Amino acid sequence: MTSSLPAGLRERKKAKTRAAIRDHAMRLFEEQGYAATTVDQIAEAAEVSQSTFFRYFPSKEDVILIDDYDPMIVDAIKAQPPGTSPVRALLEGMRAVFVHMSPEEWESEHRRQVIYQSVPELRAKAMNQTVNAIDMLAAALADRDGRPHDDTIYRVVAGAMVGVVLAVAPPGGRDGGVEPSDFEEVERALVILEEQFKLR
Repeated sequence: MTSSLPAGLRERKKAKTRAAIRDHAMRLFEEQGYAATTVDQIAEAAEVSQSTFFRYFPSKEDVILIDDYDPMIVDAIKAQPPGTSPVRALLEGMRAVFVHMSPEEWESEHRRQVIYQSVPELRAKAMNQTVNAIDMLAAALADRDGRPHDDTIYRVVAGAMVGVVLAVAPPGGRDGGVEPSDFEEVERALVILEEQFKLR
């Protein structure tokens, strides 16, 4: 059955539900541990059904592993004007998202990263997350230039950029969590990449 809510209101309601599920999940992870927390407990705390939980997150681990900002960064990269270098497109795409985050959003992201770093089975997923990030960025950069996603140059550039980000802002942060100042560090690192290697 199609919802009778206007599209904008429907999307806001979905975003609110998703945020509530994640917030309750993180609270439970913090209070009783990740392993001891079940999907049923999260759904009950968020006052949603188990099937609703799985509509928003394919698994318990995805509550922490899925980065909701990635799609927004991809859209912002694709929106960069023609002739913008790949590094600059990524930098401006990240800036377009991160500079508009509220203190509450930064706090939520901080909590997510702390949990990510503190749970060994989640840290073990870091390699897959890294490969996915390279795929995502390579595809976004290729789309922007109207090129195939498997074009080697875009994968090489995306890999270099992801490597730089990991070097200065690894998953979970250097000291646990993530702060607005971490983006400033990423900015400086990407500028170094662009200036030193002259990626165009």
